[in-house]
Amino acid sequence: MSLVSVVHFIFGFQSASVTSKGRPDTLLDPLLHEESAGLTFRTDPESGLSTTLRLSSTANDSQEEERIHEKTEEPLLVFTPPSWNPRIISDAIIGLSDGLTVPFALSAGLSALGNTKVVIFGGLAELIAGAISMGLGGYLAARSEAEFYRATLSKTRLLALKSPCEATSLVRFHFAPYRLEPTALDSIVLSLAKSPHLLIDFLMRFHHELPKPAYHRAYVSAITIAAGYFLGGILPLLPYFFVEIDEVERAFWWSVAVMVLALFVFGYGKTCLMGGWKGTSNLIKGMRGAIQMVGVGGAAAGAAMFLVKAFS
Repeated sequence: MSLVSVVHFIFGFQSASVTSKGRPDTLLDPLLHEESAGLTFRTDPESGLSTTLRLSSTANDSQEEERIHEKTEEPLLVFTPPSWNPRIISDAIIGLSDGLTVPFALSAGLSALGNTKVVIFGGLAELIAGAISMGLGGYLAARSEAEFYRATLSKTRLLALKSPCEATSLVRFHFAPYRLEPTALDSIVLSLAKSPHLLIDFLMRFHHELPKPAYHRAYVSAITIAAGYFLGGILPLLPYFFVEIDEVERAFWWSVAVMVLALFVFGYGKTCLMGGWKGTSNLIKGMRGAIQMVGVGGAAAGAAMFLVKAFS
C-alpha cells in the first residue's frame, strides 16, 4: 500500500475550475455558459461577471476529439496482485535450501563408512530432528513477530491518543519527499487526525513498516519450513533404499546425481518464481541461481565427506 493509495483512500478527486473571483467551483455550481463569436464565456449569476474560458474552433475541437479518442483506445494497465504469498515462499525456500544441503552432506559423509544402513539410519535421524527443529524455529520466529507487532501497535495507539501533534508530524515527515502543496498536505494530515484508526494504521504501515501478521502465521510457517526441509532432505537418501548394504558407493553417486538435479531445479525455480519465467534475462538469472545452489550444496557435501574420510 503506497502513500498515493492512501491519498486516494482519504480523498476523492473532483473536477474543479477557477472563476474570476479565484475560488474553486465544482461542476454542480450554477454557472451559465454562453458562446459568441467563437468564444466561450462563463457567467456568474451572482456577480454578473463573465470570464473567457477558451477559444472555440472547429479545427481545434476536432483535433482535441482525435487526441481523446486515441487516448481512450490505449490499453488499460490493470494491476494484478501476486497470487503467491511471499512469506510462504520465503519459508519454503528456507526449508528446501537447508533440506537439500544438510542431510545430503551428512549422508555423503556417512557413505565413507561403507554401510548403507548407517547412511539411512543416520540420515533419517538427522532429517526428522532437523525438520522438527526448523519447524519450531519458524514457529517461534513468527510468534516473536506477532508479539513485536502487538507491542508496537500499543505504543502507536498511545502516541496517537496522547500526543496527536507528534503523530501528525510523523505523517508530514513521510509525505515530505513527495513535495505536496501545503494545502493538500494539511488536508491529508487533518483527515488522518480526525480518524485515529486511520492515523494508527498509517503509522504502522509507513513509519514502523509492520504489516499486520496473519492469524495462523506461526503454524503455517512451522509446517511450511518443516515440510520443505523433510522434502528436500529425503531426496538424496532415496538411492540408499534401493541398493544392497555393500553397494554404498553406487548409491552415493546416484545420490549425487539426484542432489545436483534437485538443487539445479530448485535454484532455477526459486529465482524465476520471484523474477519471472519469460525472457532471456530471466533465463540467465535462473541459470545463475541454479548454478549457485549447486555450488553451495556441492561445497557442503564435499566438506562433510572430506572430514569423515580424514577422521576415519
